[in-house]
Amino acid sequence: MTATHQQHSARPGGPPRRLPFPVVDEIARHCADPDEPDTVHIEIHLPGRPDPERLRAAVATALTRHPRALVRQRAPRPLALRYAWELTGAPDTEVVAFPPRAAGALAAARVRALAEPPPLTASPPLRLDVVEEPERPGCVLLFTLHHAAMDGPACLRIAATAAEVYAGGAPPAAEPPPRSAPAGGGTGGLPAGARPPRTPGRPARVAAGHPGPPAPGNGMLVCELPVPRRAPGSGHTVNDQLLVATALTVADWNRRQGQAQDRPVRITMPVDDRPRGPGMPIGNGTRLVEVAYSAAETAPGTDPAVLLARTAERTRLLKTLPRRPLGLGAALLTAPVAPVAVRARATRALRRLAAPWTSTTLLSNIGRVPYPLDFGDAGRAERVWFSAPARMPRGLTFTTASTGGRLHLVLRWSRALLGAEDAEVLRELFTRHLAATGAPAQGETP
Repeated sequence: MTATHQQHSARPGGPPRRLPFPVVDEIARHCADPDEPDTVHIEIHLPGRPDPERLRAAVATALTRHPRALVRQRAPRPLALRYAWELTGAPDTEVVAFPPRAAGALAAARVRALAEPPPLTASPPLRLDVVEEPERPGCVLLFTLHHAAMDGPACLRIAATAAEVYAGGAPPAAEPPPRSAPAGGGTGGLPAGARPPRTPGRPARVAAGHPGPPAPGNGMLVCELPVPRRAPGSGHTVNDQLLVATALTVADWNRRQGQAQDRPVRITMPVDDRPRGPGMPIGNGTRLVEVAYSAAETAPGTDPAVLLARTAERTRLLKTLPRRPLGLGAALLTAPVAPVAVRARATRALRRLAAPWTSTTLLSNIGRVPYPLDFGDAGRAERVWFSAPARMPRGLTFTTASTGGRLHLVLRWSRALLGAEDAEVLRELFTRHLAATGAPAQGETP
């Protein structure tokens, strides 16, 4: 089950059509925090510069082809049982902006993306800044979206449609298959009735580092790495290698900070079962699963090959198990049996109580970007980065995508937990642990 929606349109000439918030949207709306906004950022690096008016027209057309993106939150009435989206059919505001070309413009746009969410009261709850710097060739298309309205893959689908319109090409004739489908179908050879191993007890927390002065939004470190090698016929995926690297990085970091690693590392992993073609449902469409590693599995001297084999078994199974988007508890909290304002207070209170049992961190891997993102005279995307929120109590997220045989990694952290120097250390640890999961190149000694 997912929190996706069918494509909808506003009623022509009539009042906007209304849609009740699904589970994921409502929980995100309940837990909004102005100090750590719930934003997703995506940046697409192009070798050239698109024509402003053509780009604005292409984005407007893309939004009409994905009308579920054209929503705003309806002002809630007293004692209302649900939040509701209004489908507007057209944007309320200008979506595309061209900030002045200036040194440091990209860094400033990134800070804004992590600190200033688009308002939910204006349609669509996303914006696009076309960023240029004097010393940087080409430009960066930097999307910022409110996570209560949609997720990164949905926004990337809108960007792909805008690229198709801008370049004047036809949409793909066939939709690529969902990336989470196991090869060969079924459970990938797992025995019937198999269940993931249990790791009882509260999960490890990411140890505090050296946070800087208080500031709104998250911190972010963007880097590029080689995609780790896989031996021919390997039973694991690159996503499994990323999971192992994440678990070992967090465990290694905690030991360096003097925190005893006697609790399991639990990693939340979004699974997206949606088709990626033009009909991809827009909204929050992933379901969250949890991959757990015992303290013994992340201890020093762990053999990455053994951990990879175990991880592959766990992820194949987790992807096949049916699960509600945020679990049964979230479904119960969003049942319209009490006014939405009452449920909001209850949700925030339970979130605080459940903080010690929240997973250690989140790894969101889009994988190989499934679209060419070809903007015609502005060129094809050379690099794509995106990042997921890193609110406490997790305080740290890892997000990855790959283009052109390179892995694009973003570390995003809560400013209450870590600082920029801490992120550099985490990047070095992740790079080392990820390399250790790769198969040696031909001619190298393992």
